[in-house]
Amino acid sequence: MDSINLSNTEALLSKWGKIALDFGIKVLLAIVIFIVGRWLINIVVKWINKILTHRDVDKGVISFITSGARITLLILLGVSILSKIGFAAVSFAALLASMGLAIGMALSNDLKNLAGGLVLLITRPIRVGDVVEAQNLLGTVSEIRIFHTILITPDNKKIFIPNGVMSSGAIINYSMSDTRRIDRSVSIEYGDDFERARPVIEALIKSDSRILSDPAPLILLDRLNSSSVDILVRFWVPSEHYWDVTWDFNKRVYAEFNKQGISFPFPTVTVKK
Repeated sequence: MDSINLSNTEALLSKWGKIALDFGIKVLLAIVIFIVGRWLINIVVKWINKILTHRDVDKGVISFITSGARITLLILLGVSILSKIGFAAVSFAALLASMGLAIGMALSNDLKNLAGGLVLLITRPIRVGDVVEAQNLLGTVSEIRIFHTILITPDNKKIFIPNGVMSSGAIINYSMSDTRRIDRSVSIEYGDDFERARPVIEALIKSDSRILSDPAPLILLDRLNSSSVDILVRFWVPSEHYWDVTWDFNKRVYAEFNKQGISFPFPTVTVKK
């Protein structure tokens, strides 16, 4: 009796040992397939990117296509690995079919973002490299991926905006126009004369070659506040010089007004005894 039980135990251990060995081999093979597959996917994506770049395809389109190709190839790689481990293709397809409704509901936002990405590529309100404002966020378009658009803010933060939100919301594209208008408010004290400050500002504008003469700059008496006279200065510059001219103008006005003895207003309090 004991010999029969021992024989059964040995047979069972041999059977499970063979199953474990077969499964271990399949797992190792799946790992190898994963590593090689990821390597091949990177090569294919780089190859696609290289071909599209040489054909002068828009960078946003390249980013969208390469990210879509990567996701598709990763899904195929995953199916291949599952099949190698032991999941039958028919069983796997049946599993996906039974989960179709749940997957569709879970991916509803992703499908919306995918459609939004296609809308962005077709209508092209933005391109890679454009300075835009969307969802109250200002930045440079770095990538237009399959599900989201990446903006780089002026302080070098990376923002991911879903394409569904991006395509359905308002977008201000500062790079679509060759020129931009700068509006600055310069305040002087009531004791200073507007007609004295005006030629000083005109000279500063004329001396800056980045400021366009057409449309002609405007210097207007804008507001009479309780403690200051506000002068509106309006001029146009090439879009790429917008921020540099803005900061330089402020600095030059401050220096020149101090040189000419024109005073800037500041809050004062009169105390009576």
